[in-house]
Amino acid sequence: MLDVIERLLVLQDRDRKILSTKDELVRIDPERRELQSRASGTQARLEAAKLRGKQIESDRKKLELDVQAKKQQIEKYALQQLQTKKNEEYRALANEIENCNKVITQIKDRKLELMKQAEAVQKEVVAAQQVAADAKKLANGKLVELDTREKNLRSQLTDLESNRAELASAVDDEARAKYDRLLKSKGSNVVVGISHHSCGGCHMKLNRGTVVACQAQREITTCTNCGRILYFTRDMDLAIAD
Repeated sequence: MLDVIERLLVLQDRDRKILSTKDELVRIDPERRELQSRASGTQARLEAAKLRGKQIESDRKKLELDVQAKKQQIEKYALQQLQTKKNEEYRALANEIENCNKVITQIKDRKLELMKQAEAVQKEVVAAQQVAADAKKLANGKLVELDTREKNLRSQLTDLESNRAELASAVDDEARAKYDRLLKSKGSNVVVGISHHSCGGCHMKLNRGTVVACQAQREITTCTNCGRILYFTRDMDLAIAD
């Protein structure tokens, strides 16, 4: 194998590790936001349940005030009945009292409905509190893990990048320039082997001249289709695939 190919393979291995580490780092923030979003979602559902409970309690108190108001009206009408001497007025007041009692009955029925709703919401609040607490505990634990992982990955990246320039400088300028161009366009799969007379990068069949030139190992050979740098070792299969 050409010395320059060996040096490029070492450089490529380092670049693959650098790119892989960077990819892992890029995924951390979305993971962190997802965890925070889940915890926030459970907390929001808890707060919504609490708010419904408060609204039900507010409605219940309002109904109690309405009952008190109707009872005061009944007392007022009853007093007026005692004071009136006209049968027509007495019957009218009696009718008003009856209407007030009907409204009170309706209000009490509504209060019973609200009580049932309050019980259901209270159970919902208790369940939501547990879910929110569990989600927060889980998120906090995972966030700590993510922070540690991020710290370790950044440390690894620093180590990997520390002598990358040294590895690159070991490659001659022309080959390094070709490699760097391909690295930008093809990713970390730049220097590839030959298998079944095909390029290990684009997997297109290579012409005989390209294969022979690669086997001769006198100069850098590239794929005529994708431009990747080719190399050959004796353990590679050059048999043409069916």
